[in-house]
Amino acid sequence: MTTLVVIIASIIYISPVDPATLSFGQQMNQTMLEEKRKELLLDKPISTQVASYLNDLSPISVYKKQVSQKKDLKGWSIFSIGESAIWIKLPYFRKSFQTGDSVWSMVIAALPNTLILAFIAILLATIIGVFFGVIAALNRGTWIDGAIVGLSTLGYSVPSYVSAIIFSLLFGFVWREYTGLGMQGSLITLNDIGDEVIQWKNIILPSLALGVRPVAVITQICRTTMIDILGQSFVLTARSKGLTNFQVIKNHVFKNILNPLLTSISGWFAALLAGAFFVESIFNYNGMGLLTVNALINYDTPLLLGCIVVIATLFIIMNILLDFAYQWIDPRVRIKK
Repeated sequence: MTTLVVIIASIIYISPVDPATLSFGQQMNQTMLEEKRKELLLDKPISTQVASYLNDLSPISVYKKQVSQKKDLKGWSIFSIGESAIWIKLPYFRKSFQTGDSVWSMVIAALPNTLILAFIAILLATIIGVFFGVIAALNRGTWIDGAIVGLSTLGYSVPSYVSAIIFSLLFGFVWREYTGLGMQGSLITLNDIGDEVIQWKNIILPSLALGVRPVAVITQICRTTMIDILGQSFVLTARSKGLTNFQVIKNHVFKNILNPLLTSISGWFAALLAGAFFVESIFNYNGMGLLTVNALINYDTPLLLGCIVVIATLFIIMNILLDFAYQWIDPRVRIKK
């Protein structure tokens, strides 16, 4: 995790764009600019800037007393050493260059929208993908199998932002009078009197656009795994006992395809959190994707780094949970201590 932060922060800090200049309007003068650059440590080497950011993220940090007073630290100062103090605290993500708001508060406000979007997208993708995969496997070699494989290959080849544009134009504009859906919109919107309301219909098109590629992958994984399992001796024995296809799939086949399905589903769920960037931008959906894109456009370094760190952390958490899920689904899997 530290290596990732160092690499990403170094790439961002080495950029020729000057965040201090972007922080001011037309009333900027050279004195104000130099003071801002000093405040943001832009006058320091890149190594110093990266080390300062790691110090802010670390749960145990060292600050000069006058510096700690300027930062909204959530923790306690343990003891002082001269002009410096050692802190135990929560990670400090700094403040946005553009708005001056806490990066953590901005991320926390946007993250639930993206999590809901990714969850609905992967849920729909799983249901549709497993259904198509089972149908294709049971009709192996027929035109049904060929059509499903062809559509899944096409679906995987189309980037999510292209699917988003197509879905937005067709269902949100051309066929709007039939679907009742709009081209853009977020999960939480303001009504006519300024109150926040939840518009569930605004999540339909983004989740479908985001789920196209996972549907294709889950379909092909389910189909390939089922074809292999259907040829196993224990399945042939079950069929010889007079069990129907439904009983064979339910009692003998499905539990054997859970491991590869779980790997694909969990991996794609984590990927959707990052892959939602352009989809959320197209639908103007207020989530982590739109927040990150806006931070990149405005070169809001603290906000951009905060979004990347949170998404990377979610990737790590998903992989850890996946290891435990394997053991729960298949008792033969054991995690070495």
